[in-house]
Amino acid sequence: DLSRYLELIHCFSLRQSVHPAREMAMNQPLLGGATTTGMFGPVGLVIQAAITAAFWNAKLDLSGANDTDKSSVYNYYVGVALMMFVGFGYLMTFLKAYGIGAVGLTMFITCIGVEFAVLIESYMGKGVLQIDFLSLLNGNFAVAAVLISFGGLIGKISPMQITVLTLVELLCYCANKVFFLKQYASSPLIADCGGTIIIHVFGAYFGLCACKVLGPPKDDKLNASSYTSDIFSLVGTVFLWLFWPSFVAGALPSGPGQTTALINTVLALLASSVVTFAITPMIENGKLTTVPIQNATLAGGVSIGATANLVGPFGALVIGSCAGLLSTVGFTKSPFFGDVDTCGISNLHGMPGIFGGLVSIAVPFMYHGTGLVAANQAIGLAGTLAVACVTGATTGFILQALGTPEESFTDDTFWAECDDKGIAKQ
Repeated sequence: DLSRYLELIHCFSLRQSVHPAREMAMNQPLLGGATTTGMFGPVGLVIQAAITAAFWNAKLDLSGANDTDKSSVYNYYVGVALMMFVGFGYLMTFLKAYGIGAVGLTMFITCIGVEFAVLIESYMGKGVLQIDFLSLLNGNFAVAAVLISFGGLIGKISPMQITVLTLVELLCYCANKVFFLKQYASSPLIADCGGTIIIHVFGAYFGLCACKVLGPPKDDKLNASSYTSDIFSLVGTVFLWLFWPSFVAGALPSGPGQTTALINTVLALLASSVVTFAITPMIENGKLTTVPIQNATLAGGVSIGATANLVGPFGALVIGSCAGLLSTVGFTKSPFFGDVDTCGISNLHGMPGIFGGLVSIAVPFMYHGTGLVAANQAIGLAGTLAVACVTGATTGFILQALGTPEESFTDDTFWAECDDKGIAKQ
């Protein structure tokens, strides 16, 4: 009868309905992270415990301990570490509502990243976990690649996604450096003392391909700067500028080659800075704009890295000038990845990195006795670019599966008692 029929329909509807709590759980991203940090804390502790356990058999290499003085690798380590914590951290504070996240999460990436990089690069390259200051320096170099990638993704991914990005990218970076570019072999595939190819090209295109997979944010109204945030960002620029020579020359043995690299890096940075200041108002209707000044002034340091210990002062100035021009045009015109690249890593690290790699291919034909093999430099550049794109895109799919925050470019999503979002809306 009709009453029995209606009762059956009611029972069926109850079975099909989903409890609100269960529905909310079903809509949450894998491991959480849409509006809270989710499983970030427990996972971070587990990772730290695992890394600590892996250091059980670690030994200190004190063979060069007597040489640890004011001119040693320790000074270069300090300079490079300052670039990571202060330089990269404050450079990315240009986002008006993401200043705490920029500095705080940069610190987290650097700390967990150096630990993990020292561990896996030592085993991959030396087969044993033996730690000296050069190990720490190489750990910071590895983290630089991750921070470059983070520049494209900043404000759009959760702390949990950041953790996964750091670990996966470091595995790929170290494998590329050790097994493909053979930097621990007696005859490395390429020469690249400043990481133009190894660090900048890899980090930039790894991050850009991950950005492409994730796509643009749902809402980018807070993807903007303010007068105050731009000032803090320029502080990061100055720190990166000052310590960039340590980044390029720190891993070289002391002697003429290291001195040459230090001087040439300064010259390249001087040239890229002057060109950036000169070209920007010519493109921007007679006005200086902050974005090129914050970024393109550093492009000379990116491009000179592969050949800093090989070219002369004139070559360094030419490389720096061309890098500054290329980067400034990139930041003012945004020809590539503009819809997904938060910090413009394509313009600061990607294009200048490829340019510096191409310069390293040309240098053997212009300078005698460099030891560079043009074909090897070309293979290293093309291969690193391919590895970065494939592994970066794959990582993008992993990050996508973990779930993206509901709101982008605001500290309010993951930081307690944060009023940046309210200030930014005023």
